[in-house]
Amino acid sequence: MTAYTQISSNRLKTWLIMFFFAFFVTLAFYIFASAYGFDAPSALGISGIALIAAGIMNFFSYYTSDKLVMAISGAKQIQKKDNPDLFRTVENLCIASGLPTPKIYIIEDTAPNAFATGRDPKHAAIAFTGGIVSKLSKLELEGVTAHELSHVGNYDTRLMTIVAILVGTVALAADFFLRISFYSRGDRDNDRGGNAIFLALGLVMAILAPVIAMLIQLAISRKREFLADASGALLTRNPDSLADALLKISKDKEPLEAANKATAHLYITNPLKNQKNAIGLFANLFNTHPPIEERVIALRSMQ
Repeated sequence: MTAYTQISSNRLKTWLIMFFFAFFVTLAFYIFASAYGFDAPSALGISGIALIAAGIMNFFSYYTSDKLVMAISGAKQIQKKDNPDLFRTVENLCIASGLPTPKIYIIEDTAPNAFATGRDPKHAAIAFTGGIVSKLSKLELEGVTAHELSHVGNYDTRLMTIVAILVGTVALAADFFLRISFYSRGDRDNDRGGNAIFLALGLVMAILAPVIAMLIQLAISRKREFLADASGALLTRNPDSLADALLKISKDKEPLEAANKATAHLYITNPLKNQKNAIGLFANLFNTHPPIEERVIALRSMQ
């Protein structure tokens, strides 16, 4: 499999998942509205309003999320004189990819990791930990940088912000429905008996929807990691360097202290190494990143 076919495959899978996600969110709100006696057109209208509200929240997140993430992570912006070699690596890859040079940040932590953020290529930033700069070879660091620049070029931060807002909207709606159902169940009029089926569906949806939405979010995150791997390998023409970097980072057992569950999906590998992953048949469903072994196999198979 070539890098080009991997990129096309991962993009297609991501957008298929996003289409399903949008349909799922609309269905959830339709069921919630129908359970309270709204007719079909009104229920669809409420679903549309919910999606518009999510879009408004996403608008504000769009302009503030990058600064917030950097602040949470304890990242400090550096200039070219602070680390000329790192700047040259980023600048050379930006020239090759046609992207503007992003702001560069350092997280003072010896655990090797990195992430990119920013609403678009013109407002992007890449954060490297001190550990990844010191522990990786020049070619390995180049592979990691290409991966992060690919996130920027693929607008992954924007996509994942939209997904996070949708997940949060579904969770809030489900919680609201359960609370209203609990407090008003004794006050329902008998003439709402025709909505009993929708009420039952609403209760089931309220319980399952947040979990399903989270699983979709994680699936999209994993697909974007595969896409960034393939795009990064295409940029450097050296997939082995990124594969070597991923193996070296994964073998380092030190957790990144600045990371948390809210930011873990941004990093090139899961930074919460002191937390146990899900086990058994559903192990990968609850992970923010694909298994390192699968990513390495995909990179090694590129021609």
